[in-house]
Amino acid sequence: MTRLARPRRRVSLVGVLTAALLATPLIALSTPAAAQPTAAPGPALIPKPSSQQALAGQDYSLKPWSVVGVASTSKERRAAQKVAELLTAQLRRSTGYPLPVVPLVPGVTDIKLSTNGPASLGAEGYQLRVDRKGLSVTAATPEGLFRGVTTLRQLLPAKADAKTRQAGPWTLAGTAIADSPRFGYRGVMLDVSRHFFSVAEVKRYIDLASLYKVNKFHMHLADDQGWRIQVDSWPRLTTYGGSLETTGTPGGSYTKAQFAEIVRYAADRYLQVIPEIDTPGHTNAALASYAELNCDGVAPPLYTGTEVGFSTLCIDKPITYDFLGDVFREVAQQTPGDVIHLGGDEAHSTPHEDYLKFVPKAAALVTKQHKRVMGWQEIADAPLPPGSIAQYWGTDDARSQELARKAAAQGAKVVMSPANRAYLDMKYDASTPWGQDWAALVDVKTAYDWNPSTLIPNLPESAIAGVEAPLWTETLDDLDKLEYMAFPRLPGIAELGWSQASALDWTAYRERLGGQGSRWDALSVNFYRAPEINWR
Repeated sequence: MTRLARPRRRVSLVGVLTAALLATPLIALSTPAAAQPTAAPGPALIPKPSSQQALAGQDYSLKPWSVVGVASTSKERRAAQKVAELLTAQLRRSTGYPLPVVPLVPGVTDIKLSTNGPASLGAEGYQLRVDRKGLSVTAATPEGLFRGVTTLRQLLPAKADAKTRQAGPWTLAGTAIADSPRFGYRGVMLDVSRHFFSVAEVKRYIDLASLYKVNKFHMHLADDQGWRIQVDSWPRLTTYGGSLETTGTPGGSYTKAQFAEIVRYAADRYLQVIPEIDTPGHTNAALASYAELNCDGVAPPLYTGTEVGFSTLCIDKPITYDFLGDVFREVAQQTPGDVIHLGGDEAHSTPHEDYLKFVPKAAALVTKQHKRVMGWQEIADAPLPPGSIAQYWGTDDARSQELARKAAAQGAKVVMSPANRAYLDMKYDASTPWGQDWAALVDVKTAYDWNPSTLIPNLPESAIAGVEAPLWTETLDDLDKLEYMAFPRLPGIAELGWSQASALDWTAYRERLGGQGSRWDALSVNFYRAPEINWR
């Protein structure tokens, strides 16, 4: 992302304003204020804020000479400045305005971004105000500031997200917003094992998810079909185990430098990367790479199909735990977040008594790296260390719900990812050209119209960490297909995680969702134009 040079700290504000004026076409300066069209009613936001009040007659128009002022503590200055630069880099492209970023000067800078808000706003809360004097976003942290800026982007006309310069005006309706999230975990998962996606493609998915206040990016990095993250102590995992993908096409993997780039990019948008190394099943790529990991010492061939449940690590071999110890250590070193996902699902080829022995051993190798354990719901059958997270992927079946309650009974938190509602690879209807239907056909209403805190009987809301929308890629081999399956359903899952339960209403949401179509057009998103939505 190209950015204009940051003004020096001692630059004269007069000089900044003069430069902005000189860079502005005279025709823009000569347009009378009275000729500026009145803003339409404020855009319908997703996720819906905790509170939003219209300020009649208080419309504000971004000007060619507008200046962005940043106020923060010295400790947070760099992070707050980066949030401002991410915003202005996009707006410079679409508006053509200079939009210099300077330290906040009350009464002079008409766009104010501040991290000096009250601590009561929490890590992600913010206050936003638009009136005729300007606009402001106030938070207690740079992360909260970023969440407020994503709301600000939705308040602007959709063309503000275009890649090229567009014609103004850039008018925002007067509004006052106070907002904070319902759940602390709001995630998306991308399976890069079945089909591999480049760093640029992953960044694109992160960008789109971040617009809807998602804060976790779960990467499914190892499965039967491919191993995608570099592990120096076991190099054949990527050189051989990552060489193919589903359908037998060439695969790929991320070097440590490339993975670090993804982690940094996500962090700049306040998404925590959660790496998943699926164990003890879904391990054929590893077993094919190293014969000694197999119970019989014979490596199976690489696998390019889509069946599940046939592979397993050898639970009684000491080398299994040497291997996992090395893998978790190197993955932990590459991931600054506090969670590693060890999988644990669909281990059909692992005898259950072996599975119950394996999970505590694997979990101990994760906690040894000072990381919290996360796994699919099946891990709740075994004892879990404190701070664990179980990911529910059931389809309302009694066994899955029982596992979620068992996790909560151990003090673990539960992330809600019901496959028949939140799996973005499920077909919308029988005619959807990609995706699967084993869990259900999931139209836009089905993906949205459920409550995370009441879906599983007798699971207290206090046990729920939040929601996640997984996207598996057995049938998805390019970015256009990813976007088609994720949009428009992903924003609905994000709203379930952010907005208060009282705000969740399908009829009202459907109308708000329709307004996102023009923004996705500006962003060149290949979204599914669901017939039940009035796109506009």
